[in-house]
Amino acid sequence: MITKALTTLKKRLSPHLELSNSRLETMCLLIMGMVNARTVNLSHLACEFPTDSKVESTYRRLQRFFQHVDLGSDWAAPLLVKMIGSGPTWHLCLDRTNWKIGQRHVNFLVLAIVTRRHRIPLMWSVLGRAGNSDTAQRIALMKRYLSVFEVSTIKFLLADREFIGAQWLDFLHKNNVPFVIRIKANQLVTTQDGKTQNLSTLLRTCRGKRNFDARFGGNNLGEATWFSFAAKRIKGGELLIVVSNRPAHRALATYKKRWAIESLFGDTKTRGFNLEDTRLTISKKLELLLGLVALAVAWASKTATKLIGGGKMKRKKHGYFAKSFFRIGFDQLRKLLRSDPNAAVSPWLLIPPIITRDV
Repeated sequence: MITKALTTLKKRLSPHLELSNSRLETMCLLIMGMVNARTVNLSHLACEFPTDSKVESTYRRLQRFFQHVDLGSDWAAPLLVKMIGSGPTWHLCLDRTNWKIGQRHVNFLVLAIVTRRHRIPLMWSVLGRAGNSDTAQRIALMKRYLSVFEVSTIKFLLADREFIGAQWLDFLHKNNVPFVIRIKANQLVTTQDGKTQNLSTLLRTCRGKRNFDARFGGNNLGEATWFSFAAKRIKGGELLIVVSNRPAHRALATYKKRWAIESLFGDTKTRGFNLEDTRLTISKKLELLLGLVALAVAWASKTATKLIGGGKMKRKKHGYFAKSFFRIGFDQLRKLLRSDPNAAVSPWLLIPPIITRDV
């Protein structure tokens, strides 16, 4: 039964990946192994392969896969979009996830696609050091997105306070990328009445929600872009302030969707594939690994779609879902891989033999 499932995966991925039959088979078994074993650790995955070879031999096979396979930066993005069957537009969330392997920092800058139910890593880069991304790295990632997908696919780009800066926002605005990004309360702005002050002073009397237009910096900036701002007090009295290049009346509600990428990181780590179990530290290998994890996340998410259909997810008394959409699909997928592998791989049939740029 597992052989038929493996054949289906290979058939769907083969037209899109320049891999030998052996490498393609290894990739497919890796993805299935990640689901079954709930880890990306190669020594554990070596025990998941349905082969008569010694575990040591299989482990070396996996090492050679990551050593020699290089599919480029964005090979997975079109496959992911086709598998989840998203509509013509979606939200994008930008954030980092990082951890340490010994003394080495693993630091991913991730651009994720977020829809009503799905949250999937779409494109990413390994920063190669600890700390925040810089403007050039963010712009480079967005340029990669715009080289694969039309800007019209973006409902809004959402990001936290780390992702600010005049050059970065100017790039997004000039490329017509709609965004809602949280900013710091000490940011200096000039309002339409000509007053220049930091946001915490401007909003010191803010109790409810407040929308206004302003531009960053002082009055001497001349042609500086006017942006829309929205603000409110949150628990503890802290100011939540977002900036957008679209009217701000829905900006705060839209910004709530940014939390989806935090949940996504949990899906790739402790709630799902334990990404931090990897011992890989080389950027090229890490980028390939996250591509495999992204396909597995999409697979689990699409399995939930098939299981739930148009039905409603169960909620507990406190109002939160009993299980996340991802965990519903992930648990069902693990069950099907053991009981009905052919049903388990059915989401892969959504990937056509040829993918054209129709988004």
